[in-house]
Amino acid sequence: MDFAFTQEQDMLRDSVARYLEKNYDFDTRQELVKSDAPWSREVWEQFTELGLLALPFSEDKGGLGGTISDCVTFAQGFGKHLVVEPFAHAIMLAGAALDASDDPLADQWIEKLASGEAIAAFAYEEGNGTATPEQIAMVAEGSTDDITLTGEKTFVIAGDAADALVVVARTSLSGVLGFYLVEAGANGLTTKGYTTIDGRAAATIRFDQVAATPLLEHADEALERILANAIIVLAAEAVGAMEALLTASKEYAMTRKQFGQPIAMFQSIAHRLADMKIAYTKALSTLIYTTALANSGAATPRDIAVLKAQVGKLGKEVGESAIQIHGGLGLTDELNVGHFHKRLLAFDAQLGDHTYHTRMIGRA
Repeated sequence: MDFAFTQEQDMLRDSVARYLEKNYDFDTRQELVKSDAPWSREVWEQFTELGLLALPFSEDKGGLGGTISDCVTFAQGFGKHLVVEPFAHAIMLAGAALDASDDPLADQWIEKLASGEAIAAFAYEEGNGTATPEQIAMVAEGSTDDITLTGEKTFVIAGDAADALVVVARTSLSGVLGFYLVEAGANGLTTKGYTTIDGRAAATIRFDQVAATPLLEHADEALERILANAIIVLAAEAVGAMEALLTASKEYAMTRKQFGQPIAMFQSIAHRLADMKIAYTKALSTLIYTTALANSGAATPRDIAVLKAQVGKLGKEVGESAIQIHGGLGLTDELNVGHFHKRLLAFDAQLGDHTYHTRMIGRA
């Protein structure tokens, strides 16, 4: 099993990093979050130019046939810059669900997603959080040619601005999970948009007998794989945020002085920085190991649960320590520390928090 990135992956990571360093600083990001735009169309177009949107899709459907390892290489940069563009949700979730379907309509939408022409959202979460597909309650009623959806999906990233929704629901007869396509503006569709604590555009979406096109009727196996890959990419973003917090905390501790010396010289601060470094290293190691497993097709549900639990728990610890080191400044909107912490909290809350996945590890 190879734990090293290839030369091509390093080049891709560096290209994305250079672009973000030049065009996506914290002030620019804050202006975007405060605006009415859900995300930057210019940035999304640049992601298209870099090939990021087409990368995960199979070559026979017009994509680049990239691996999960390819996506992890640049996803850490997204975390370092608190990117609000919905790559993981529109491409790794909604796009991957389309890629799992053999329906010609799915191929048409993949082409639109890969070219940046359209955005798709993944309508999965229900209620106060859906940690496992077993909790999906929405039912798809009717025959194959006449499917309707009724119910509510929450925390749909990019849901208010999406051109299409990929909805996870159960068939009314057998109860198996399936993927269903609903285009924006469909009759009976009600969308309520909002901004999440970490600056992403999301929505709560109500379905009232909304007509839907079935994409994949027996989607349990595909859904498990899609969620696993999305968790890996989101974990990479979280690890990138942890690295940014560690760097900012070290720099602040070396420049902030009390009693004539940097606060980094005080034992309590030095120990806290050391704990942050250990936590970040553990999270990064788990990410690299799990990515290598997934890249070789050997990752199990337990491996994904370990990654989600580790990064979720350690990310919260790093964020809290960074706020403690920065004092009151760490809680202000003017400093990026609190925003990184919110991104890590949001990661932990999605698709089951660290306590849930820790229990899953124990059961396994």
